[in-house]
Amino acid sequence: MSTIRDVARLAGVSISTVSLTLNTPERVATETRRKVAEAAEAVGYSADPIAQSLKRGRSRLIGMVVSDITNPFFGRFLQEIERHAMAADHLVIVSDTSSQIRNEIAILRHLAAQRVSGILLQPTGPMTGPSDHIRQLSMPFVLFDHRLDGVESDFVGADNALASSMLTEHLIRLGHRRIAFLGGTSGLYTAEERKRGFLATMAASGVPADPAIVVDARYDGRHGYEQTMRLMTGPDRPTALIAASNVIALGALQACNELGIACPAEVSLAGIDDVPWAAVVQPRITTAVQPIEDLARTASELLMRRITAPPGTVIDRSEIILAPEIRLGGSTARPA
Repeated sequence: MSTIRDVARLAGVSISTVSLTLNTPERVATETRRKVAEAAEAVGYSADPIAQSLKRGRSRLIGMVVSDITNPFFGRFLQEIERHAMAADHLVIVSDTSSQIRNEIAILRHLAAQRVSGILLQPTGPMTGPSDHIRQLSMPFVLFDHRLDGVESDFVGADNALASSMLTEHLIRLGHRRIAFLGGTSGLYTAEERKRGFLATMAASGVPADPAIVVDARYDGRHGYEQTMRLMTGPDRPTALIAASNVIALGALQACNELGIACPAEVSLAGIDDVPWAAVVQPRITTAVQPIEDLARTASELLMRRITAPPGTVIDRSEIILAPEIRLGGSTARPA
């Protein structure tokens, strides 16, 4: 069985250099890392990750905690996070809280027990909800997508108010005035920001939104379906719908199809975030799309900056807000 001595001998470096390369490669020159890696592969040496984590006080694991992994947004986010983590010689552990605070608390406790290097967290619950379990984390962490009041940390997110504002302005320019808003879960940062952008743009147009058609669809396809069914079968139905997420938009489109209401001939539909299999969903939904790759890359960089910083280093808190992009589809048109 090969040892670290065999690696050092073949690489032509000291045992301490091999140890430093294996434990904190960011502190070693690129050429030295290459020689040590090639020597380790040649002799068949594999470091014990458990022993390494005990020695360093942390593992090479990164926790990523989200509220609903079935949402396509998080699947694409994870792909980008894993790519950056692997480049930094780390592995990502993904956990789903199902939007339950108690699950979030338990997951963070387990991740701490696994000595993870850091955590990327999309927090559960409203902005003003309980957050002591997050503030007390001992390892580096970065919040993304949702933010929380009273938690001083790095944050990465899209401009949610701008996303809904862009869609609202697009529909207004087409001639729509009675526009319904299928919002996310009340109290969540993204939901409140998206509703704020919609209401502000409607007010600025001189046609304030009707509160009766500004509803909570809870970031859920089923609730998007049910709310659309109610809105489109009631009196004075809207001529356009804005969905606060991709899954809400799909639920709304399903409801319109089942009611025999043609989109966009009888009702226009727009939503935030691209929908799964967008090219085969007819009509293709007009969306305001978050820059997922840029969000994930930025979150990874902020977290790795904290993970690799020498002990005692003071790093100023960063707040990065990125602009969305509107993608026009066939689901929006002038009102009949």
